[in-house]
Amino acid sequence: MFQVRIHGRGGQGVVSAAELLAVAAFIEGRHAQAFPSFGSERTGAPVVAFCRIDDREIRLREPVAHPDALIIQDATLLHQVELFSGVPATAYVLINSTRTTDELGIGEFVDQLDRRRLCTVPATEIALRHVGRAVPNVPLLGGFAAISGLLRLDSVCAAISEKFPARIATANIAAATEAYDNVIKALAGETMHA
Repeated sequence: MFQVRIHGRGGQGVVSAAELLAVAAFIEGRHAQAFPSFGSERTGAPVVAFCRIDDREIRLREPVAHPDALIIQDATLLHQVELFSGVPATAYVLINSTRTTDELGIGEFVDQLDRRRLCTVPATEIALRHVGRAVPNVPLLGGFAAISGLLRLDSVCAAISEKFPARIATANIAAATEAYDNVIKALAGETMHA
């Protein structure tokens, strides 16, 4: 079973991101579940959502304590919430930021990670460019498809098409595709420097 934990703030589409991942998994013929965990439902409050993907039926219903992938939609949470709690060194980590991990001040944690499984993506900027709103969730899903290889980009795009009206879906698909390409290029650069 592959488990994903997504951290962000209310209004950033954290819950929708988990749901879209689950739909993309369903499109590929897999089992999936997505669910949120939040206390205060106001815009800007920290929100966590979870997604599990497996080839068999998923019976587990508890929050994801040890994720195989961590998606951080808001870098301001890095030093406010224990985002890296339970994250193994083998996890994929995707952070919405234009800054490097050293500039973000998380070098201690990321030094333990496989650098080929870690990437920052300017998801908010990509969303603003394509969608016109600072909602980083969909670009990060494109980045997740690239970094993990768990889901195909076309499955993520099909999930987007199912959720949004055509005009909005087209803009979001462009954002997801740009982020996907961005991560592929970043990973190729990291591999070449290894």
